[in-house]
Amino acid sequence: MANLNIKSKEENTYDAIVIGSGISGGWAAKELCQKGLKTLVLERGRDVKHGDYPTANMEYWDLPFRDRVPQKELDTTYRVQSRTGWAINQATKHWFVDDEEHPYTEKKRFDWIRGYQVGGRSLIWGRHCYRWSEMDFTANEREGIATPWPIGYKDIEPWYDYVERFVGIAGMKEGLAQCPDGQFLPPLPMNCVEKDFREKVAKHFDGRVITIGRVAHLTQPHNGRGKCQNRNRCMRGCPFGAYFSSNSATIPVAMATGNFTIRPHSIVHEIIYDKDKKKAIGVRITDALSKETKEYFSRIIFCNASTLGSTQILMNSKSERFPNGLGNDSDVLGRYIMDHHFRYGASANVEGFESVYYKGRRPTECYVPRFRNIDKKSERKDYIRGFGFQGGASRAPWWRLVSEYTYGADLKEAALQPGNWNIGLMGFGETLPYEDNRVTLNEDKRDKWGLPTLNMDVEYKENEKAMKKDMMESAAEMLDAAGYKDVDTWDMGSWPGLGIHEMGGARMGKDSKTSVLNKNNQVHGVPNLFITDGSCMTSSACQNPSITYMALTARACDFAVKELKKQNL
Repeated sequence: MANLNIKSKEENTYDAIVIGSGISGGWAAKELCQKGLKTLVLERGRDVKHGDYPTANMEYWDLPFRDRVPQKELDTTYRVQSRTGWAINQATKHWFVDDEEHPYTEKKRFDWIRGYQVGGRSLIWGRHCYRWSEMDFTANEREGIATPWPIGYKDIEPWYDYVERFVGIAGMKEGLAQCPDGQFLPPLPMNCVEKDFREKVAKHFDGRVITIGRVAHLTQPHNGRGKCQNRNRCMRGCPFGAYFSSNSATIPVAMATGNFTIRPHSIVHEIIYDKDKKKAIGVRITDALSKETKEYFSRIIFCNASTLGSTQILMNSKSERFPNGLGNDSDVLGRYIMDHHFRYGASANVEGFESVYYKGRRPTECYVPRFRNIDKKSERKDYIRGFGFQGGASRAPWWRLVSEYTYGADLKEAALQPGNWNIGLMGFGETLPYEDNRVTLNEDKRDKWGLPTLNMDVEYKENEKAMKKDMMESAAEMLDAAGYKDVDTWDMGSWPGLGIHEMGGARMGKDSKTSVLNKNNQVHGVPNLFITDGSCMTSSACQNPSITYMALTARACDFAVKELKKQNL
């Protein structure tokens, strides 16, 4: 029996284990496999291979209920996932979790939007990619907020270059210190109204720039992937590989090395810690289908299960050495949860371009980089940090006619005419890291696999509320200065989680007494355990964070393999 146990352990032993196959997990797999490590990727959801996108080429009339989801399903299966207001329809619902199978407790409202499958949320992300600046990495220390970042822009800059060249980011260079330029493919085009808005904002406002969104969409063939077809069906899965996902980009590269193994339906609930070796030696999973418990072992582990997923795994990994969760000597684990607050802005009607239209369904929009609190001139007295805008201009679509009292020839004639031009801006604001914005384990409420769930106790506070007011006012100010009509501000309500940019919970820091991770994304006290997803973030900035996760992951993998070769891990 002992020999059988030894053989079983050997068969389940790898050089590296990666937990999660989303944006950061896919990058970890690619980097580790390319560097020669036999790597096991554990994914809690089902397998999805590139091209396995069942609705990618279906028309709306091919979908059940014309792409609508019955209200009963929205009220039960997708009770939380449908809070986005846009994500859940017949074409995309299979990418999102069943809320009845994956419960959690909301002490305060938290909209936890999740996708459990190989590729994770890389199949459904918004694809905007903006570098952080030196100003973002130094803000905490400069303002005495939370804890300082242990790295700066210069530490991560070459890794931004590295991942951008692989991913393929379409964008325009603008020369802004607060939103550094990157390695860009040709940008997607701005339409005539957006170009007009760019010119008028530049004329009336010093330091405000309207640019096209920097997005992980290929505007030309790149690294074996096809260019964007302007179908704007991105969330269904892109068979052309034109937008970046783990499935279309990092995982195929990892597979080609011969060093890659993936095990779907593998719910990691504990990282195994050896107190004598002072290392993590493996992981313990529950098979999602059979509910059997299995163990896998490796020399290094990358935990990339998503911000709250990784935090939950660390909390559940208790031992004599770490009774409050793995690496939690500081009592920081689960604290300082952040997300971008958004859904505030303004819109207007635009006259004078009635003879002009545009071609295709562009898969992105415009972006306005942060212009508040970047120097003395732009400093605000009512809040710190800042926000950016996403938005753009378009003509009203044909379904504007649904409520019109026309029919027959009049309706046909009206349908042939493009609708009026309108333009809108929606703000995405930085959330400060607060100690009492936290998640904890709920031992009393367990999921269908018998594992503890999470309690969510996170809220936006006074700084975010003051910023929200300025988001709406400054958006309206720009639209009004451009001479557009019927300017209207709006607040659609925002709650943590809804931005789907969760960050924090296992933050990086200079001091093990106030952080979970060091400057190399290693868990303090567990040097062979790395975390490079959103849980590692020490502040949130206002830019979409995914490209930063990728850069941090590539950087940490490079460090980990070098340390392995030195036999330091």
